[in-house]
Amino acid sequence: MRARHLLTAAATAGSGAIAGSIGAVGVAAYFARRVVTPEPPADDTTVRSFTDLTVTLAADAATTAPGRYGLWATGGSAHVRLGEVMSVERKEVTRELLGVDFGELSVGPARFNGYFYAGPPAQSLGVQLADVVVDGPLGGMPAWESRVLDSRRWAVLVHGRGAHRAECLRAVEVLDALGINTLTVSYRNDPGCPAAPDGLYNLGLSEWQDVDAAIAYAEAHGAEDVQLFGWSMGGATVLQTADRSPRAALVSRLVLDAPVVDWGNVLAFQAGLNHLPPPIGRVGQKLLSSRRLHRRAVGLGEPLDLARADWVTRADDLTKPVLLIHSRDDDFVPFGPSQDLAHERPDLVRLEAFDLAGHCREWNVDSERWERLVRAFCAPQLVP
Repeated sequence: MRARHLLTAAATAGSGAIAGSIGAVGVAAYFARRVVTPEPPADDTTVRSFTDLTVTLAADAATTAPGRYGLWATGGSAHVRLGEVMSVERKEVTRELLGVDFGELSVGPARFNGYFYAGPPAQSLGVQLADVVVDGPLGGMPAWESRVLDSRRWAVLVHGRGAHRAECLRAVEVLDALGINTLTVSYRNDPGCPAAPDGLYNLGLSEWQDVDAAIAYAEAHGAEDVQLFGWSMGGATVLQTADRSPRAALVSRLVLDAPVVDWGNVLAFQAGLNHLPPPIGRVGQKLLSSRRLHRRAVGLGEPLDLARADWVTRADDLTKPVLLIHSRDDDFVPFGPSQDLAHERPDLVRLEAFDLAGHCREWNVDSERWERLVRAFCAPQLVP
């Protein structure tokens, strides 16, 4: 009788362990899918009131940060530029209203971000942008082009995951002043672009081909020197481009803003933010890279070689000078791997640390410093 009870208990415990394992894999698969699934940007604040000179928003760490920012409102049909904080009280923050780019501001849900410039039809940038199409491997991809008379120097600007090419416009004025043409690109899965075959992000491991197509566009229009700029996942994409592009010889340098230089580290960090136990985060990474399970568990057309996207481990493979701009308090892409990469390759990587900028908002917090760094790094006399 005692033996029978022990066997029954063991079987019950085993079933529970199996069910728990299956549940853990399910959670890991859901987490992995979320990482690679394109999602439209969501409203993250509320316009409480506004005047001709000010806008009052719900107060949080983002909306009370120092600097200049953009605000999408009225269902995305209006974009305004916001200046410094004027007051914070009763869980509300009032900021300067620097200008309305288009649309009509209204009370209600809104999206606060670092896109200080909205792009056409807005005219606040001060540099003329032309709508062009880059012929990518999957089809035409809309881009914005700015040209400097007779310049052979180009910069290709690449936005991050879930972002929009307007994210990159903060770099255009300083590059124009340096005599550098710019191509602000979109890539697969962006609005107006072809979807990837699996409809998912590949974390830069396939998107680099679209950036390579942008380099080809610049070359066809006379480029003899190309600089690559990347924000967040755009940084990961730019690193893959410099490493794998057949046109890499044209690339003279990289400017990376809050870049993903080690996807394994970022995925572990994001798992922690979502209160997932470390083992589940590791299983999620394995599902993304597994040759057997990538399609069934996550939906990926091809497994992701995350080791190829670990530039701390691959530091010896870097061949281009890098200006790496990153905030110590980045709450999305950890600062640590950027610091580690700069330590591993001090001959090529110049790390400039910011504070209070969060993710990809270093320009917003201190645009003078950001532009000074870019100006010095990208100056004409540095071209080989």
